[in-house]
Amino acid sequence: MIPYQTKSKKISGTSYGEIIRNAFLTFDEIKKQTKRRPYIKSAYFKKEKIFFDYFREHLFQKLPKERARRLKYFKAACELIKYSRIGPIEKTESFEKKEVLYRFAGLTTERELFYVQIKEDRRKKSKYFMSCFPPG
Repeated sequence: MIPYQTKSKKISGTSYGEIIRNAFLTFDEIKKQTKRRPYIKSAYFKKEKIFFDYFREHLFQKLPKERARRLKYFKAACELIKYSRIGPIEKTESFEKKEVLYRFAGLTTERELFYVQIKEDRRKKSKYFMSCFPPG
């Protein structure tokens, strides 16, 4: 899989508070664009909406150190979803064929690899941004 080269840097910061503040500034910009549920229109999915419903819930299941590590890639992940036309790895849950997981690869401007995971609910025909994370 060829990763998408973003123009965004990793979110800088050493403490969890700094990183989460900067990440949610980016999220607030996205949130201001709509009165209802925040979303990003994806180039790969032909401008379909990718919602953030599960992102916060999934993020806060992790320990603070892991949350900070993942949030550093949030801005680059949003850019990847918005502009990337490079195909992802698809994984269909064998026991539940109603859900498909898409994993996109991206590179920050510092040439650091990260992944973005999007879940599609085939019954509702909705897509949700689940997580962004570095490999390993």
